[in-house]
Amino acid sequence: MEEQINQFTEKKHLGFSGKLGFVLSAAGSAVGLGNLWRFPYLTARYGGGIFILTYILLAVFFGLTLLMLEIAIGRNTGKSVIGAFTKLNPKFKWFGYLCVVVPILIVPYYCVIGGWVVKYGWSFLIGAEGLVGSGVDTSAFFGGFVSDTWQPLLFFFIFAVITVVIVAFGVQKGIEKMSKILMPALAIISLFLMVYVLCQKGAWEGVGYTLIPDFGNFGFETVLGALGQLFYSMSIGMCIMITYGSYMKKDVSIKSSSMQIAIFDSLFAIVASLIVIPAVFAFSVDPSNALAKPGPSLMFIQLTNIFNELPGGRVIGVIFFILVLFAAVTSSVSLVEAIVAVLCEDGRMKRVTACVIVFSIVLVLGSLSSLGYGVLGDVRILGKDILDSFDILSNYVLLPIVSIITCVIAGWFIDKNIMPKEIGIDKNKNLNTYFNVIIKYVAPICIFIILVSGILDQFGVIVI
Repeated sequence: MEEQINQFTEKKHLGFSGKLGFVLSAAGSAVGLGNLWRFPYLTARYGGGIFILTYILLAVFFGLTLLMLEIAIGRNTGKSVIGAFTKLNPKFKWFGYLCVVVPILIVPYYCVIGGWVVKYGWSFLIGAEGLVGSGVDTSAFFGGFVSDTWQPLLFFFIFAVITVVIVAFGVQKGIEKMSKILMPALAIISLFLMVYVLCQKGAWEGVGYTLIPDFGNFGFETVLGALGQLFYSMSIGMCIMITYGSYMKKDVSIKSSSMQIAIFDSLFAIVASLIVIPAVFAFSVDPSNALAKPGPSLMFIQLTNIFNELPGGRVIGVIFFILVLFAAVTSSVSLVEAIVAVLCEDGRMKRVTACVIVFSIVLVLGSLSSLGYGVLGDVRILGKDILDSFDILSNYVLLPIVSIITCVIAGWFIDKNIMPKEIGIDKNKNLNTYFNVIIKYVAPICIFIILVSGILDQFGVIVI
């Protein structure tokens, strides 16, 4: 029996082949829909360049610390999230189970939105009536699509299959290989789109708004918005970085790898803003109104209107949604892997079996989200549709709670030198002290403020 367990553990931890595979895979997790529709929206909402400057400073002095912590927990324990917290302190095994709930809730509706992306990429490719062409009502096209029963389910199914199949191939042959192909492709496509947009008349007004800080626009809400975005952008609090950290070789530097992940993620978010915001400034009569809402409205309605006005807009639409698809797949794969790793390790399952179970969960919960705009449109949870309810519960409630408890466990219930030593900063007194102060005091307080303000904002009590 012991020999079988050892064989399983050895097989499970056939991790990333090296630093490049880890960094690209982790960066792929970080680069997702949050960068493409949430970051440009927040940039526009909170004053353009001053928001980006605030975000970069917080990413360096705050987000990077949390990112290194989660990776260090994974590599130090060599376990997926349940085993990791059990090994750190057996009293917190229960917390590992709570952590797994986050990706279980996120993956299904994320795959639903991924299905929308597949649908739009295909529709631009074939020149679908009602979507492509000057003067068409793209909002009617979107509304008709999501309220239909079978079309959203079909494209959701396609996206979910792509995600699970990649994970089924394993860490090196699936996740790492995918990342080494898609991440360079993401960089090339995003830079091409940025250059193309910036060549359009009127686009540079949007560039100035995006990159030049106006300190008159700075306020407490700017900091809160930037802090909240860090979690979405850097995959913090989702089990992902702990899981990926458990696959990381001991001779790979956590500190430099984390910095490279943060740089790649931040650059992609800024490039995304330089695609979206200048395009809106160039082709929208009222840029502030066009950028007023995040998510589906911005990506599937406002931007598709703009593509219809761009020279060669149909081709640009196809390229753009390929970009979004690649970003969505790299993120959804990491979320699925976080769940599969737990089933393989704690449930002693084969990877394929674990993938089938996760796929079944995704189909059930994802179908509810997909149908929430059609036959289940009357179902409301605290006044929200099904997809938004999953989003609020996972991203605005559980994710901050998980991050707070992670910091409390690492800062107060294990030896304070364990994580700095794993990261490689234990011999630098200043960095060691800084790390422990952030984890023990600063992060829990800041994340608690994000938790409260985010929930209030979602239900219209305050607007941050």
